[in-house]
Amino acid sequence: MAKFVTLFSSSNGNSYYIGASGQAVLIDAGRSCKQIEQAMMSNQLDMRSVRAIFVTHEHSDHCSGLRVLASRYGINVYASAGTLDALCRDGRLDSRFDADVIENKVSVGDMLIERIDTPHDAAESCGYRVTTPDGKKSIIATDMGIMLPRMRDAISQCDLAVVESNHDVNMLMSGPYPYPLKRRILSDRGHLSNIACAEELPDFVRQGVKHFVLGHLSKENNTPDVAYATAICELTKAGMKQGEDFTLEVAPRETNGKSIIF
Repeated sequence: MAKFVTLFSSSNGNSYYIGASGQAVLIDAGRSCKQIEQAMMSNQLDMRSVRAIFVTHEHSDHCSGLRVLASRYGINVYASAGTLDALCRDGRLDSRFDADVIENKVSVGDMLIERIDTPHDAAESCGYRVTTPDGKKSIIATDMGIMLPRMRDAISQCDLAVVESNHDVNMLMSGPYPYPLKRRILSDRGHLSNIACAEELPDFVRQGVKHFVLGHLSKENNTPDVAYATAICELTKAGMKQGEDFTLEVAPRETNGKSIIF
């Protein structure tokens, strides 16, 4: 069986654990090394099981703990070429550990990790689909202004999907952010809104996806209740029931000790 754990998920920091059969990967390391270590311990997870860290892009909420964490445990790092270049320029990489470009897919132990590019205002951002040794598939699909066909197809083949539900449009537009930042978030290279995420979910259920986690919620422009209600509304309109046709939850900003076995 595969295990998924949200260590952190928000605009303040992101890191997800996916593992099975004593081996695991982390997707992003967007909090300090100490905070990630503490989150792992609170979930009874062993850092020695982590075979690699996959970085989606170079923004600090996805890589702030990367250099120290990878150096301390000798963990290999994977990312797109553009992301690795940006990480090097920002001093986020260290010569004491290995970093490799992932072009399409790579095997890490008995796990297969596939890269799916995303439209975001970063050097070369992407999401990752992970297949564990038992054949279970999960995907991290966040930090994207729109859902592209390849990402949609990748999600539809998964057992579990973390899908970005970043902001409520009304909260964003009436909030304190300066107008250029609002435009950036709403653009095709920004972030997926609650409604944009919710409208995708019924088709994914029809394709066989069973578990959904709403991720990367904005602290200022969203709440877990609003994101959840928006998603449930669309799924209910499609005649689908929580707990029967799908499971849906919101990723906690900081780990709550809960894992999903799938």
